[in-house]
Amino acid sequence: MLTSATLILALLMTALLFGGMVLYAFGFAAFLFTALPPDVAGPTIRRAFPHFYLFVMASATLAAGLLVFQDGTGAALLALIAVSTLPTRQLLMPAINRATDQGQKSRFRTLHGLSVVITLAHIGMVGYVLARFLNG
Repeated sequence: MLTSATLILALLMTALLFGGMVLYAFGFAAFLFTALPPDVAGPTIRRAFPHFYLFVMASATLAAGLLVFQDGTGAALLALIAVSTLPTRQLLMPAINRATDQGQKSRFRTLHGLSVVITLAHIGMVGYVLARFLNG
């Protein structure tokens, strides 16, 4: 059994992950493309995404580690997020950038759509883990 302090840290780290992902996906990215010209917004978001993915991997890993002895299912979901973010960062993101650079609009839409689905699935998984905190 975890101490209440560890459980509180697990909850806070999971909430940070959820909030950070939602803010980035629905706030920051959208804001950039409305506040900046496309020739500035594109390169800016391209520079920010690697850091976003590192945040997701680190936060999910830490939250999973804090939760592993209290909620194995929640910890496994958080670990899955951390692990599945690595190929998203290392493979999918560069492929999206190449498609953009090469003017492959259809390929870009497909790959970007996949990245959106992955991010939404991750947000849903973290939301589910947060909901599990309610059931103790």
